[in-house]
Amino acid sequence: MDEVFVRRDLIEPRRLRALSGKSDVAGFLQLGSHLGAIALSTFALYLTWGSIWCVPAFMIQGMLINFLYAGQHEMSHWTVFKTKKLNEFFGRLFGFVLFYPRDFDQIQHFAHHRHTQDWNQDGELLRAPYTLCAYLLWFFGPTYWYTRIMRILRFACSVVDETYVPERRKADLIREARWHVLGYVAIAAISIAVGSAAALIYWLAPMIAMKFTHQLQNTIEHLGLEHSDNILENTRSTKTNALMRWLCWNMQYHTAHHAFPGVPFHKLPQLHAAMFTESGVEPQQMGYLAFQRAVIRALSAGKSEADYPNERAWIDSKSSVAGAPVNG
Repeated sequence: MDEVFVRRDLIEPRRLRALSGKSDVAGFLQLGSHLGAIALSTFALYLTWGSIWCVPAFMIQGMLINFLYAGQHEMSHWTVFKTKKLNEFFGRLFGFVLFYPRDFDQIQHFAHHRHTQDWNQDGELLRAPYTLCAYLLWFFGPTYWYTRIMRILRFACSVVDETYVPERRKADLIREARWHVLGYVAIAAISIAVGSAAALIYWLAPMIAMKFTHQLQNTIEHLGLEHSDNILENTRSTKTNALMRWLCWNMQYHTAHHAFPGVPFHKLPQLHAAMFTESGVEPQQMGYLAFQRAVIRALSAGKSEADYPNERAWIDSKSSVAGAPVNG
């Protein structure tokens, strides 16, 4: 998944080639720090379980696990490690943990990059327009987890009806889903046999409960922008701090990533600077809380996504306010 989806004149080709170099060292530094943080939060949760202090430990644990998807996402692009097999190994591991099988994620995400904001072909946009209720159910996790779990079960039963999945890949997705189901059943059986709630306490419960923290990033990247093939107008970057950039593997530089998805995560700050800061071009960009306020305001009073035009942004990143609906 290394195609270029925007004009090359946004950055000098020689500089782009330099930024596209992958590094096992950079990959292990990021991966090691993220997994190390999970190890520490797991230990903290163990030490504090049964006291009030387990609440912050539980919340941190859930955030760290959910943001493993940032790593899986980059591994699906083969950009975390120079050694390709490392991308596949850790990508599959994270996909198992997150109920998001790697092969499916790659296929769906490739369709998303190829057809960003296309209602009929974007692999991550094949859904009904959001109402406020639908948005909040997705944001806080109930419909998110239901969709993920039911998709694995459906694939395991040989039902793959996503239009963006090539016929030749359906067998791969079915086999992958069956391995996932087998793994989950094995963990459940072992937990019951030994009378342990460890998988629930340290993995499933915090991951499910804290999904909304990761949805802050998922929802800001494209929602409310125009449905066109212009990467500079259909993708949004995020204003945030260094801690969040570490947690999200620099995916807040999302416009730069969509323009040149072959550039590894650790070079995205330099790519963003070259494309925008140095050239004086301003991408669509907002902060997490300003965006959420704008979405809730735009979908209030019975409005839905369908009430806003496709050809222009209905959440204006520059002014942080919702645009006018189609019908007034």
